[in-house]
Amino acid sequence: MDPNQPPITNPYLLGQVLLIDKPLGWSSFQVVNKMRWLIRQEYGIKKIKVGHAGTLDPLASGLLIICTGKETKNISTYQAQQKEYTGTITLGGTTPSYDLETEMDNSFPIKDLTPELLQKTTEQFTGEIMQKPPIYSAIKKDGKRLYELARAGETTEIKERQVTVHDFELINIALPHVDFRIACSKGTYIRSMAHDYGAALNNGGHLSALRRTAIGDYRVENALTLEEFEANFKDITS
Repeated sequence: MDPNQPPITNPYLLGQVLLIDKPLGWSSFQVVNKMRWLIRQEYGIKKIKVGHAGTLDPLASGLLIICTGKETKNISTYQAQQKEYTGTITLGGTTPSYDLETEMDNSFPIKDLTPELLQKTTEQFTGEIMQKPPIYSAIKKDGKRLYELARAGETTEIKERQVTVHDFELINIALPHVDFRIACSKGTYIRSMAHDYGAALNNGGHLSALRRTAIGDYRVENALTLEEFEANFKDITS
């Protein structure tokens, strides 16, 4: 440290861990940009590191862990923690994106789907499982995001990867909609879970709602909305 430089006293530069309840329609990147802009504007800071510990799709809501300043070096630690989600799988149809971003491309009858079959099939998706990420995902291949290739009509071979699902619980069945809770490891794609669950039922499924409720011991109940952060962010660090 340069002894001639004044010590850093700004709490956001020193490092903060902030829990944000991401709204529907916002990308995780947009949330980070908004918070960085607010901090820079309020404190007159030219440059500050702000990052998130795990992407949420625009069609998902819920917990984002945002790190600022020196705390950004610990992002990978937060990313590695167990995640918990709630949401809805809609059976009877598939979409190319495995969610509502794209239109349904195949439909299936649901008259033979029973609550007993739906519950029994969840057992195939607990423990260590193999899954393919959706073609509409932020994974990079040859320097481009997969969703960019997919939207351009390019086909891409995606390798399976191993993930761990600790719990897959159906909390309400009102066909064609099935509400669930999932606890899983880093890298698990809930959209792929929805698609693969439908296939295991000899049917089709896609994700129609998703909310991240926890990352490790951090809960969405303790998170701030963006509006609450903007109104109170000076008090958050005091």
